[in-house]
Amino acid sequence: MRDPFLIRLNDLLAQIYPDHDVKALSQSVQDAFWPEGTSRRKRARAPSNNLWSERDCMVITYGNSIRDGQHKPLDLLRDFLTRQLKGVVNGVHILPFFPFTSDDGFAVTDYRAVNPTLGDWPDIQRIAKEFKLMSDLVLNHVSSQSTWFNEYRQGHEPYDKFFFEASPEDDLSEVVRPRTHPLLREVHTANGTRHVWCTFSHDQVDLDFRNPEVLLEFLRVTRLHIDNGVRIVRLDAVAFIWKEIGTKSIHMPQTHAIVRLMRLLADFAQEPVILLTETNVPNAENLSYFGNRNEAHAVYNFSLPPLLLHAMLSGSARYLNRWQATMPPAQMGCAYLNFSASHDGIGMRPAEGILPPTETEQVIDRVKAHGGLVSMRSLPDGSQSPYELNITFFDALKGTMKGEDDLQIDRFLAAQSIVMALEGIPAFYIHVLLATANDLAGVEKTGVNRAINRHRWDYPALNAALMDPQSTQSRVLTEMKRRIAIRGRQPAFHPNATQFTLQLDDRIFGIWRQSLERDQSIFALHNVSDELVEIDPVAINLIDGHDWYDLLTGDVIHPHGAKIRLEPYQCRWISNRQ
Repeated sequence: MRDPFLIRLNDLLAQIYPDHDVKALSQSVQDAFWPEGTSRRKRARAPSNNLWSERDCMVITYGNSIRDGQHKPLDLLRDFLTRQLKGVVNGVHILPFFPFTSDDGFAVTDYRAVNPTLGDWPDIQRIAKEFKLMSDLVLNHVSSQSTWFNEYRQGHEPYDKFFFEASPEDDLSEVVRPRTHPLLREVHTANGTRHVWCTFSHDQVDLDFRNPEVLLEFLRVTRLHIDNGVRIVRLDAVAFIWKEIGTKSIHMPQTHAIVRLMRLLADFAQEPVILLTETNVPNAENLSYFGNRNEAHAVYNFSLPPLLLHAMLSGSARYLNRWQATMPPAQMGCAYLNFSASHDGIGMRPAEGILPPTETEQVIDRVKAHGGLVSMRSLPDGSQSPYELNITFFDALKGTMKGEDDLQIDRFLAAQSIVMALEGIPAFYIHVLLATANDLAGVEKTGVNRAINRHRWDYPALNAALMDPQSTQSRVLTEMKRRIAIRGRQPAFHPNATQFTLQLDDRIFGIWRQSLERDQSIFALHNVSDELVEIDPVAINLIDGHDWYDLLTGDVIHPHGAKIRLEPYQCRWISNRQ
């Protein structure tokens, strides 16, 4: 009997590398991902809803988001996680923790080492034993000062064929750009002058996956991460990894085939490995990375942040509702990762085709009024377009389109409650949990717009703030933890539980969730406005003969009783189970 694993692996390799010896390459892939002393499962892990549950919730953080000048930042992070979040948040995404030269870790110089300013692999392992750990596989590019690129410039094998070269004479007009700098960088090598492809910056040089040795090297790096406790692998900027002159060089068929190959390896791994793709692109393009249950296990819900921001600023969930009503449920074995903010800005491309240009302009104007910045990208015609908004999500909500007010915390918590209630796994950037303000000093110091949302907290000062019940940080973190804990006890909030978007007052974002066993329903209602809104219980089809409870307040809701009141920015999770 032929091995199903080998049949699928060989087929994928033939699609990606038709001019190579597939049999030999197949063996090399297996040796890279399962070196001596490891082995694969006899059968693939079948797609199921068992890789996650309603108890799953993640925090996104840099390894040094908390520091004190004395202790290793990874030790401080572990202390914060165990002291403040354990029992409520069970997963952590530590952003690139490797040696780097720029982009706060995404210009990697050594994929096999932990940045010594943070700690070492044993520190990573300790965190991985207590929390489900996500790491970054920065596979599109490496630092221009990395060993790989230095070896390339010297003409040393195998690195002399590791980087994507092009000519200034090539037709690159169709290439989709996330930045405004020139795409090609001229470099002098032992083999003469070359022009290397740089999607994100001239310090981040793109690799050439047409060379299978590049893929094999990343499979070895992935195995290293898994062996050190990583269970979620984030494929950073994966949409750009395959290039062809004369094309858009994004979402190429070979890119999807490489993701399918990595999913195949994950499904046959002894460890429960989850693949997450990071593709900050329009919604339909993002969803394509689920494939047919054979690519990413999870994708970022990239359209959520800009639409959520618009709803909270405008006081209307019209576009958020319209988008959510058309979103497909994740297929079996797949899940959305829901978030409002990350280490990057609030991407605007995922709102293309959903938010009208006039609404987008209003959001941009309000973000600027709240101290935010705007980063641009180049278009094929030479013009520029807003790529992302740079601001902390907390300060983005210090007011509405009407101006600033004193409802910032209530508005902010309502936004985060929507993230918790949606189908998928919620993830919260550490600066969301801590209601961090804009770090304008960081922008001035670095000249980088994204620094506004990458504040480094002094740990003693943070602890003092968290011990003060009146501080913004204490008030927000305490209530966030309360709501996350409530969410984690509800089967109807399983990442794959049924979801239906309710069509109510435009000021209300409402969804109905039903548990996989169909024994719990939750009507999650969120007032995105600064006005009192009343909803007739009949409008949300509360089943008669049941007792209904607001999980957030403990109120009893009667199917034929008084109207359900939602104060400004109030959220109600109405369930048939307490």
